[in-house]
Amino acid sequence: MTVTTETLAPPAPPAPLSSDELRELARRHGLTVSGARPSLPAYVRQLWSRRDFIAAFATARLTAQYSQARLGQVWQVMTPLLNAAVYYAIFGVLMDVRRGIPDYVPFLITGVFTWTFTSQTIMTGTRAISGNLGLVRALHFPRAGLPLALALQQLQQLVFSLGALVAILFCFGEFPRWSWLLAVPALALQTLFGTGLALATARLAARTPDIAQLMPFVLRTWMYASGIMWSLAHLTHGRDLPHAVIVLLQCNPAAVYIDLMRLALIESFHGSQLPPHAWPLAAGWAALAFAGGFLFFWQAEETYGRG
Repeated sequence: MTVTTETLAPPAPPAPLSSDELRELARRHGLTVSGARPSLPAYVRQLWSRRDFIAAFATARLTAQYSQARLGQVWQVMTPLLNAAVYYAIFGVLMDVRRGIPDYVPFLITGVFTWTFTSQTIMTGTRAISGNLGLVRALHFPRAGLPLALALQQLQQLVFSLGALVAILFCFGEFPRWSWLLAVPALALQTLFGTGLALATARLAARTPDIAQLMPFVLRTWMYASGIMWSLAHLTHGRDLPHAVIVLLQCNPAAVYIDLMRLALIESFHGSQLPPHAWPLAAGWAALAFAGGFLFFWQAEETYGRG
């Protein structure tokens, strides 16, 4: 038998598939790009299906937050109370900004607790991705679940701390009234607002970690412009300030939520001048921040955990 070269020659390799053919083959077998961003409705459905994980993650983080401290969860209440004591000594006593503000201690305590909730919610966003890279790289899930869980953790902490706030209000003669029910929608709107900013800062900090170092300075500046230690109405009264500055101070979202909480909880605050259309303004800020922050975060879904 004669063996020719043609008999031993290997078969010619098949022609490579074109990009369109590969795409069609993957579509036919239900394959998708790893880490690809789903559509917005699909993304929302994925988040809703993982609501139990988001709640459990928030609760676990809250439990572990002060696990190494001797006083444990007591620090959830002690931190804003100590801040309020320092602010009272500096601004209320030394600078005497309490003049003209009835019930200054309830005024100050309510402002501190409300602001602490907003600022801590925003700060958690800076650590949502970078602080959970192992989870992000190991598992496939909608990444918005992380800042949402951390925002929920802050809400749980606030609910725990409200007991101390109510006790302090009792000590200064503030007792439950029908107006206290207004605190519920005020906190709901504030939660949406803070969560939206947490989503936005989560994306920014995932790309630029230095945001986490810059944010405390931004928040501290914002705090001083939010009327926590003093009344913005008294601050602007009789001063020759540009009209634009007065409008910005009145429409400051943090100040609006603080004033709504004071309006709900402090009887002597009922006669204070709130910004025009305070409730629509609070609702508008909440809707704008949450919708904008959620869309902003979702647009970079496929980039988180890479690099």
